[in-house]
Amino acid sequence: MHRLLVQSDAIETDCVVLPSDAAHHLKVIRPKPGEAIELFDGAGHSRLYRCGDTAASPLLVSGAISYSPPLPIHLTLFACVTKGSRWDWTIEKATELGVSRIVPVLSDRCIVRISSEERAAKRDRWRRIAEEAARQSDALWLPEIREAVDFRDALEQVKACACFVGALTAPPPKPLLSALQDRLRADATARSFGLFVGPEGDFTPDELASLLKIAVPTNFGPTILRAETAAIFGLSVLVAAVRG
Repeated sequence: MHRLLVQSDAIETDCVVLPSDAAHHLKVIRPKPGEAIELFDGAGHSRLYRCGDTAASPLLVSGAISYSPPLPIHLTLFACVTKGSRWDWTIEKATELGVSRIVPVLSDRCIVRISSEERAAKRDRWRRIAEEAARQSDALWLPEIREAVDFRDALEQVKACACFVGALTAPPPKPLLSALQDRLRADATARSFGLFVGPEGDFTPDELASLLKIAVPTNFGPTILRAETAAIFGLSVLVAAVRG
């Protein structure tokens, strides 16, 4: 079934005239008259409609508004921006997994550099990637995507959640799943968690020292994972654990 992202108020009406972006997408896919189309708002709400007799016809309601709750935790991905399609892929897969927020981080060893003037435009592009990933994957929730921040500024946001980071420390840290289970045993009411993933060149010693003052070091396994692999591995572990 084709899916279109719209504003919440659109799916409250029985006869929808689509906004320009959604209307263009509908024109591209060329649905047949009477074909079902799902509209969703990225905040858990969706509703089925039917196409009219012509491309210019409004969509006609075919069902009640449904609601799907988000993950039982608020999950933030702090990820150092990687180059090219690897970063796009990270946003796409994190959206599919149901992450609540993505905070792009620029650390000292990031290959990618984004000036302050470019950051708003970059965020808009990343939001479009997340929207497309949600549309294709049947996800009903869109993550909040922040503007890229420098490493030191990201630390203030890390303090607001129970954050885990893949880090090689001595002695070796616990596996991520074990660390999460320890945290939940210590505080069963905890609902805000984070995952911090470094850049291709890893954290600098000073960055890691600062991060480990406020985040829990964890083990991601016996092999060295690429930054984008580590992000999706870590999110998968956390999401699977909280969903049971």
